[in-house]
Order: sequence, then C-alpha cells, then structure tokens
Amino acid sequence: MDKYSFLNTAHTSFFAQLYDQYLINPDSVEPSWRAFFQGFDFGMESALDEAGIAPAETTVTLPTGEQIEVPESFHKEFQVVRLIDGYRSRGHLFTKTNPVRERRKYSPTLAIENFGLSEADLDTVFNAGEIINIGAASLRDIILHLQKIYCDAIGVEYMYIRHPEHVQWIQSRLNVNSNQPDFTVNQKKHILRKLNQAVSFESFLHTKYVGQKRFSLEGNESLIPGLDAIVERAADMGVKQFVMGMAHRGRLNVLTNIFGKSAKDIFSEFDGKDYEQEIFDGDVKYHLGWTSVRNTDNGNKINMNIAPNPSHLETVGAVVEGITRAKQDMHYPDDFSKVLPIVVHGDAAIAGQGIAYEVVQMALLEGYRTNGTIHIVVNNQIGFTTNYLDGRSSTYCTDVGKVTLSPVLHVNADDVEAVVHASLFALEYRMRFKRDVFLDLLGYRKYGHNEGDEPRFTQPKLYKIIAKHPNPRDIYAQKLIAEGIIDENYVKSLEKQFKDSLEEELEDSRKEDKTVITPFMEDEWSGYRRVREWEMMDDVDTSFDREHLSAIARAITELPEGKKFLRKVERLVSDRRKMFFETDKLDWAMGELLAYGTLLEEGYSVRMSGQDVERGTFSHRHAVMKVEESEEEVMLLNHISEKQGRFQIYNSLLSEYGVVGFDYGYAMASPNTLTIWEAQFGDFSNGAQIMIDQYISAAEDKWKLQNGLVMLLPHGYEGQGAEHSSARMERYLQLCARDNMYVADCTTPANMFHLLRRQMKASFRKPLIVFTPKSLLRHPRAVSSVDEFVNGTFQKVIDDATADPEKIKSLVFCTGKFYYDLLAVKEETGRDDVALVRLELLFPLPDEDIRRLLKKYNKADDWVWAQEEPRNMGAWTHFFTHLDEARNFRVASRRFYASPAAGSAVRSRMRHQQVIDYVFDKSKDNMTRKVTQSEYGKK
Repeated sequence: MDKYSFLNTAHTSFFAQLYDQYLINPDSVEPSWRAFFQGFDFGMESALDEAGIAPAETTVTLPTGEQIEVPESFHKEFQVVRLIDGYRSRGHLFTKTNPVRERRKYSPTLAIENFGLSEADLDTVFNAGEIINIGAASLRDIILHLQKIYCDAIGVEYMYIRHPEHVQWIQSRLNVNSNQPDFTVNQKKHILRKLNQAVSFESFLHTKYVGQKRFSLEGNESLIPGLDAIVERAADMGVKQFVMGMAHRGRLNVLTNIFGKSAKDIFSEFDGKDYEQEIFDGDVKYHLGWTSVRNTDNGNKINMNIAPNPSHLETVGAVVEGITRAKQDMHYPDDFSKVLPIVVHGDAAIAGQGIAYEVVQMALLEGYRTNGTIHIVVNNQIGFTTNYLDGRSSTYCTDVGKVTLSPVLHVNADDVEAVVHASLFALEYRMRFKRDVFLDLLGYRKYGHNEGDEPRFTQPKLYKIIAKHPNPRDIYAQKLIAEGIIDENYVKSLEKQFKDSLEEELEDSRKEDKTVITPFMEDEWSGYRRVREWEMMDDVDTSFDREHLSAIARAITELPEGKKFLRKVERLVSDRRKMFFETDKLDWAMGELLAYGTLLEEGYSVRMSGQDVERGTFSHRHAVMKVEESEEEVMLLNHISEKQGRFQIYNSLLSEYGVVGFDYGYAMASPNTLTIWEAQFGDFSNGAQIMIDQYISAAEDKWKLQNGLVMLLPHGYEGQGAEHSSARMERYLQLCARDNMYVADCTTPANMFHLLRRQMKASFRKPLIVFTPKSLLRHPRAVSSVDEFVNGTFQKVIDDATADPEKIKSLVFCTGKFYYDLLAVKEETGRDDVALVRLELLFPLPDEDIRRLLKKYNKADDWVWAQEEPRNMGAWTHFFTHLDEARNFRVASRRFYASPAAGSAVRSRMRHQQVIDYVFDKSKDNMTRKVTQSEYGKK
C-alpha cells in the first residue's frame, strides 16, 4: 500500500513513539495511523497461541481488510512498545511490596514471550527505549529499567486515567531516577530520625502500659516519615493548613510525632485520670482530635488539624472533607489547594465501608470538592481477625479510588525511602492536578487488633513470620550502615535520646491529678461559649428592621431583566412579591428565604445541601432559578447588598451518610455559617444514623465540639406510605439529653424564620433538628404577617389565642402539621371547650411554659397529648419522660405499630380520623380495646 511504503525507510524511533502515543490516547494520532495500529493490535491479540504467546508475524491487516507487510525491525519495535505498555498497565501485580506474605500469582505474566519476543532479542538494541527516557537500549536494559520503575518496592496503577496530560506527567515522574528514591545524606538521617521516633514511641508505650489498648502502628511505622515529608514539602509549596482524619491504628503516634501533641498529655490519658472540666464526659485517647501550629524545617508555619472520630470506621473521612471545604471557603476561596485534606484508612475499612465510596464520589462535585485528597491506607493485610481474602472481592483494597480515575501507589512499608518517595509523588500530583491520589502502605500488624488480643488464634502461620520480622527502623538502619552513612551506635544514640525525653514527659505527667483536653479547632471558635440546658432556653433577639426586611423582600422577588424564565417561575416570584407587599400573608417558602436573606444581610453566610434542595423536594424553595434557554443559574439571595454574606446551595449526590458527615464537618469549622442539610424525606436521614449517633448528638460531650448544623427533615402524615410519613422523631428525641441539641417542629413561617435566625444570633452553637412540613408548605392557614417577622421571636409554645380559660374542659397539646387537622375539626364542630396548644420546641422541653398553661387552664379536667404517629413513635414517650405531669395525660395516637404508616391511603385516612375523633371524644378510645385476629386486617 503506497501510503505506508515509507515504513521501509523511516526511522523506527518515530513510529515507536507514535505507537506509544496511540496506546495512551488513540484519538490523539492521525486516523490512518490509528487504523494501522488497530490492525497491528488486532493481529497480536487474535494470533495468541494456546500458551498466550504472541507471534512474530510481520503482516498487519487493517480494519478495511487491506494487508500491509511491516519490516521485521518495525514489528519488533512495536512489540517492545507493547511490552513497555504491559509493565505500565500490569507491573503493579508483580511488585515486591509485601513484607510478610507471598504475593498472589497473576497471569499472563510480563514474560517477553507474551509479547512476541524471545531470549534471542535480549541484546538487540531498540529505539523504543527512548519512550522511557533511556534512549536506544538493548531489550535486556529496557526490561531492567521497567522492573525498577514498576516492579520494585512501589507498584503504580494509573493507565486507566483518561487525561493524557495526567498520564504523561506520571510517566515522566516515574522515569526520573527509574522511580527510585534519591535522597541526600541529611535527608536519609532525617528519615531515620522520624522512623526511630515512631518505633521508639510504640515500644515505650508497650513497656510502660502493658496490655493497654493503643492500636499500635508497629509494622507500618514508615507512615510517620511519609506524613512528615508531605507536611514539610507541602508547606514549601504554599499549603497553609492540613486537615487529617484517621481511625485508631497509629493515631497516638501521629499525634505526638507529626502534630506535636506532648507525650505528657498522652501519658495522662493512659493513666485514666479524671478530666479537669465537669461538663465533659470525654472519650478514649485514640478518638480525640488536636489542633496545633507546626514550624517546618524551612521556617514555614502550618496549621495542623486532626479531627476527632468515633470507632465507626471511615466515618471521619466525610467530616474531614467538610472541615477542609469550610476552611477553603472562609480563608482561601481563590486557592483551595492551600488547605490539604489527608485521610488515613485501614485496608479492611476502605474496602468494606460504603461511606468510602460516597466520599470518593464527592471529590469532583462543585458543592463538595476540596481540590484533591491524599488517601493513605495503613494496610495491615487483616481486619480485626479477618484475612484480606475474606475482606474484599477486588484485587486491591484501594480499588474504590479508580471510581474517580485516581492514581494508586502500592508501597512496601518496610522500605521507608520508597514510602517517602511515593508520599512526595502523591503530594505533587494533588497539587498539580487538584485530584485525589491513593497510597497503599503494605505492612503488617505486629500484635492483635489491640495489644491484649491473641492473633495466633486465627493467623498462626502469619504471626510466626511477623514474630521474626525486623521492624522498619532496623531494616533502614542496616541499609544506611551498609552505605557508610551511619554506624551501629548512631541508632542506639537516637533511641536513647528519644526515650529519655519520653521518660521525662512521663514523670511530669504523673505529677498532675487531672487530664486537660484541648478543644479542637479553638482558633475557629473564638468568641463562642459553651452553655448548659437552662441557658439554651434563654430568648434570643431575632427581630429585624422592617425597612431592611422590605429591601430584602424586594431583592428576592425581582427577576433580572433581559432573561427569560419559565412562566411558572415568573408567576411564583410575582406571587411572593404580592404576599409581602400586598396581601401580608407570607407562606413557608417566603419565610425560609427571608430568614436566609436577613442573615446574609447581617454578614453571616448560608450553606445548604441535600438531595434536590435547590428547587426543594416539594418544589417550594426555588432558591436557584434557571434561565429558560441557557439554563444559566440565578440565585437572588446573592444579590441583596454589596457587603452581604455568601449564599451557597447544592443539590447533593444521592447520599445521606457521606453528605451529612460533610456538612457536619463544614459546620464544625465554620460557626459563622448557617449550615443546613435537608433530607429529601425525613426518614432518609436514617441512612446517616452513624453521623447522628456519634457526632451530632454526642460530640460536644465526647470531644468538646460545638456544632450548629441544621437538619431539615420533612415530616407529616399525608397518606404517602410508610417511608414518606415519619422522620422518626422518636429516635432524635431519645438521643436528647442535658444540653446536646435542639429539636423543633414549627407550625408557622414566622416561627421557622425566628428559629433559623436564632441559630446564628446565639453566642453558642448546638445542632438543630427541625421536622419540616410537606402539606403546610402551601396550606392556606400556615401563613404569617410581615409584623410577625419584624417584631416576633421564636415561640417555644404557641397558646390557643381563641380559647377562653373559663370554658376549657379539654387542654390538648400537639405538635406540627397535626395542629391544623385538629383545628379544622374544632372550628367545624364549634368546640369552644377545647384549647389546642402547639409545642414548637421539643427539646429542651419548655416545661415551665407547659406548666404555666396547665395553671392557666385550671378548669380543664382532661389533659391530652395528641399525635398522628403511632403510640411507640412520635414525641409521646419523650413528653412523658421529661414532664412529670404527663402521667395524667390522655394520649390520642395511632396504635402501636412496627411500620410508621399504612401503605393503603384508605386505611391511613381511617386511622388518622380515629385519632382525631378520640381527641374530641374520649369515649371513642381505639387504643385500649384489644384487636382480635379476625379484625386485625380491618384496623
């Protein structure tokens, strides 16, 4: 074929490089050459013999069916290029990365016969060597070079990345010094010093606190020099803050040797002393957080944060991302890279915990991105007692990282220089491409899951090997001795100096009677105070100037000129304008938006995220409006005034656990931002139950953490079935104790307005759980006047304004949407002997206000608690538990049920009506009568 005739005369190096380019990015080469290479690949793959060995044929059949005779020299060059590509794609499967186990076998191997080459070719010089920066070289030298890059102590996965510039950068970086560490004498001594600190710290604790849990780092001590290298180099590259999350293993070591927490404080925690603070229950030492400022070797100051975490594996990863994003938004909005998140995982946890996938999926999303996270796996090759073969189906524990096409480096944790080398690679990749990168440090666990555990029960063979295996420091010391850099006494001297300092710290710690816990991120919380339950009940001034409120209302009810919106959107905005300036009847959406607008005007910021929050699940919010033709987004709340705060609202990925964790972390680092997570339906929050149990309800008591996260949970029985009725308020109320959070169920837009403003105007922060309505979003009675916004305040209890205390026989307490159902019946039947009182704040329970009303309606001989939920759900058990007088209440509710609501709309209406009937007529008690088996289906 004429157009390929110059194959006989052209230089092979050009075509070798062109073929390499094709293998990386086929679309980047000219179409006729792409067709040629496709033919070559097809011929190679289809002609494999039974042993998987490629032929040395020189004929290429193009996709068109045309055949081309390729000179043998070209054919061989292309086969060498394929060999190079094989090492790049599969070399990580054949590395020397496992210090204590023999690697699993994979096939086909990288044997040259699998690429149509033979031993006779080993001394032939190939121009393909230029691709890997060694120039024309013998096949033997090319293979040695490839083995050093891809099959030594570092295995690299990256060929699935679809960005050619990323791939090319990685290949160029790997070719430098054949992907081998190249440190100066001083750098090697520094690495040894950090490694000695890691090893000596663990051995000191093992000696002084025999049998105590510490979740030691032994077997993976090279993590410490790796982290140290990242911090030092990152500071030189402009990083100003680190936010780190990790579980137990190695945490104490990291706190001391990376974050600068004094060993004295850690010893004090080991000794089990009581805490200095009374209103604080604390947590185990390997859960606590820490904030410090580190001075690097080059004179940089860097803010260091390690987030507190519970025992629930991987949970802290989402929180770290949220903290990081908050710091980026607040301090470095123009350069997110200045705050670097690092998440340290366990191998079993990252493979087994679904939240790891959720966090990875956030990495490139506008509302959750942090410009790349360095993920480091402390790979013990075992989870509690479970071998890795039983812990995952994937080849590697880090395969979740491939979801976002992140490079993964697998490193032998016994080779500390390789660990530091890979750590710096990871840092440079993150800083350059603003993407996630994964480091898999393959080591072992010297003891059992904790130091009192016996691992030989379940892994006897493995632990025989581990018992004889030298630690990474001793391995590295022998290497440096062999290189003539240190002598035998050098390590002994290092160890003695460090252990002497630990002895002094231990002695000092035992002179003190109490443990002092330093608050996490105290620098972000200056000016905020911690309060007790009775202080949470204090009124907060949430009023707002009418003139300024009118200006905000005008700003959020005027669409920009020259842009065409859907007619429904234009009508919606027009209706909002009329309700404020003409009818004086503001609905729920207007009340909510005015709350955000007034806070923004006062300099606070607002962040909201969750599934479909921009429009709102029930299409009420419309905080983001789309221009019809271009889909340009318009957020009127960001156009109130020049000096306003920033309004951010993001539709989230379909995640609860990860997103609630992220938003909780955001609120943790940004107390001046009203941070809101809204559930699509309230019960969806049960997907985030670990975050609710371990952080939202308990973090202040465990870790001295304030947090103002708001959770909006749609709740109300409208016949939508079991999953879309109840937000399971009983679960939140059961978690309430002392001063840990607020729980509210508002019935008017104005009260919601003041509740949200109260969250920011208070001098402290508590999580706020709000059971928000569905039908009330457009209920004609659920409206408020402008005056209620301007002059009002949050009402914990709303009395019946129409009730005459002298006439009241039944005093009914209820909450939320059910009030309007009862009100309709009261008005229809003309029951002026019934007072309907709305409990708007469920925790802390406003018991003094309730008692005042009981006293006010002293003619009533029937006290009722009414709820639409089943008896074993809703707020009744909480009300009964926290108010002594509640034992004298009559309870109107659905029966006890396992499911929150019936799936049948007919059955749901029947049960709802039965409760309402019983509220107004106690003779219609449907609770005390036993349901027979024959009646069961009817009830």
